[in-house]
Amino acid sequence: MKTFRFRDFPVYGESLLFRKKIVAVTQAFPMEEKYRLIDKIHRACLSIILNIAEGSAKKSDPDFARFLEMAIASTNEVVAALDIAVGDGLITEEVRVSLENDAEMLAKQLGGFLKKLRSSQITVSRELYIVTCYLFNHAD
Repeated sequence: MKTFRFRDFPVYGESLLFRKKIVAVTQAFPMEEKYRLIDKIHRACLSIILNIAEGSAKKSDPDFARFLEMAIASTNEVVAALDIAVGDGLITEEVRVSLENDAEMLAKQLGGFLKKLRSSQITVSRELYIVTCYLFNHAD
C-alpha cells in the first residue's frame, strides 16, 4: 500500500480548501468566541481532513469506510455550527449559504467515496462466498 495515499484523493484536497475558507471566515469572529464556536468549528474541519488521512492507512475497506463516515459527521457538525454563527450574528446568511454549498459538495464526495468502498466490499464478499461454497462442495 502506498504511503500517504490520502494525498492522491481529490476529496482530501477539497477538505483542505474548505478548512482554509472556514478559517478565513472565523478570523472575523469576536475574541470571546475563540474557545467556544471558533475552536469547535476548527476542530470539526480538522476532523474531516484527519479522518480521511487516518482511514486511508487502514488495511481494509470497512475500516476506511468507518473513518469516512466520521468525516461526513464532522462536515455536518460544521454546517450546524454555521447555523449557530448566523443565529448569533457572527456571519451573514449569504456567507452561510456559500460555505454550506462547499460543505455539501464535500459531503457528496465523501459519500461517493464511501459508496465505492462499500461496493468493492460487497464484490469481495460475494467472491469469497462463491469460492467458499465451491471449496465446501468439492472437499473430499
